[in-house]
Amino acid sequence: MEQNETTPQIEQQQATAGAEPAAASAPEIMPSLEEMLKEAERKAQEHYDAWMYAKAEGENIRRRAAEDVGKAQKFAVERFSGEMLAVKDSLEAGLAVTTQNVESFKNGMELTLKQLASVFEKFNISEINPVGERLDPHKHQAIGMVDSDQPANTVVSVMQKGYALNDRVLRPALVMVAKAKE
Repeated sequence: MEQNETTPQIEQQQATAGAEPAAASAPEIMPSLEEMLKEAERKAQEHYDAWMYAKAEGENIRRRAAEDVGKAQKFAVERFSGEMLAVKDSLEAGLAVTTQNVESFKNGMELTLKQLASVFEKFNISEINPVGERLDPHKHQAIGMVDSDQPANTVVSVMQKGYALNDRVLRPALVMVAKAKE
């Protein structure tokens, strides 16, 4: 009975409103729980798919970067190696000479040394020859101390030159340093 009593009240309210459209006065329909669950599952699947795509893309980028680094390491010295082949050819040609003339052998060695120095210059390999400099443990390796008129820890002689590649030490110079005066 209550339903019948409320229906005339609703009709009366609609009649007094008159100008309001019927849709505005109709109660909003809430989606069912099943529909809400399906929508949430659809969104969750979209997010999962996007995450899986991003994860796979990240793994592909990481794999490609590792391959590029491997190739760079493998072929980094290719230009240098090509230049060094010419030096090797010069050394072999010098050894193949049958004349026993020391002067021609010395001239050939000097030319080969110039060729090698040119390769070093092209690739920014520089000598570390620190005679008269203060001992620098980053560039020099002291193998002994000698009495000298120079200040203590000054390089007196170089036993073996050091080399640097772009200011990074490849091999420290083996040096003798001056002792501190007593």
